[in-house]
Amino acid sequence: MKKVLILGVNGFIGHHLSKRILETTDWEVYGMDMQTERLGDMINHPRMHFFEGDITINKEWVEYHVKKCDVILPLVAIATPSTYVKQPLRVFELDFEANLPIVRSAAKYGKHLVFPSTSEVYGMCHDEEFDPEESELICGPINKPRWIYSCAKQLMDRVIWGYGMEGLNFTLFRPFNWIGAGLDNIHTPKEGSSRVVTQFFGHIVRGENISLVDGGAQKRAFTYIDDGIDALMRIIDNKDGVATGKIYNIGNPTNNFSIRELAHMMLDLAAEYPEYAETAKKVSLTETTSAAYYGKGYQDVQNRVPKITNTCEELGWKPVTTMPDTMRNIFDAYRSQVAEARALMD
Repeated sequence: MKKVLILGVNGFIGHHLSKRILETTDWEVYGMDMQTERLGDMINHPRMHFFEGDITINKEWVEYHVKKCDVILPLVAIATPSTYVKQPLRVFELDFEANLPIVRSAAKYGKHLVFPSTSEVYGMCHDEEFDPEESELICGPINKPRWIYSCAKQLMDRVIWGYGMEGLNFTLFRPFNWIGAGLDNIHTPKEGSSRVVTQFFGHIVRGENISLVDGGAQKRAFTYIDDGIDALMRIIDNKDGVATGKIYNIGNPTNNFSIRELAHMMLDLAAEYPEYAETAKKVSLTETTSAAYYGKGYQDVQNRVPKITNTCEELGWKPVTTMPDTMRNIFDAYRSQVAEARALMD
């Protein structure tokens, strides 16, 4: 019976992973977060041990539970582009500095560290597919603070790899645009405060125009959260140590669409739902620049497709959810929240 420590258990990946663990295994979950709104009834589950806390404050609790548990997932991070541009130091302090002692504790106590790297570490890589072992990691100039997230995460990957050379049992996983219910709050009206699918969804629900940054030509490979969690469960299980010392892209190369295509897809689907159809008719697509939308420190990647050969072969995994099914799942999940999201207009 594994003991799994999830820091950031109320986050997007954290709450979906906890749900899967509690439903399909006999593992114990030890979770820390500052909120609980996504956890629902899980908070009372006999194998869920929740602590309300902050990794930057409750350091003794964290170290004690790293020592106590078998698998450590430090999922606490800032991952919204508007924050990279406006508050780069906050990103570095949380994503790198606050996570470093957790990495060191995992090494100290001989635990399996499963660390969330990011597709952003590849930066402006020119490869058609991003290869975790071969692709170059290319960041923009210093005057584009957007790259601090990519850079901080890359440095953490390198530090973890260094500890691996000294015996740390680690796995780095790189999520490629995981989407699903509970990604961000659709009640957040401010542009740039959430990630693209949730942002567009909120605009559709409230009948607001959708802004396409730099025309929306940039592409992303979207991955349904359940597929991502499938891979993550196999990494945590780590049968015969297959995932030890490995880097895995977890994404769906076939769901590669431009942001403009995504907006059209969502508007077309909204027209099929009585809850969304009326407000969706009011939505127009407008074009804006990245400087106007995010600030001058932004820079984007035109294409971001994962090479998943080693992920599929070693973990016996493959992504199975198509983009239409992914979008329908999200639209179904938010039906009950429409009234609350609309109330922001009042």
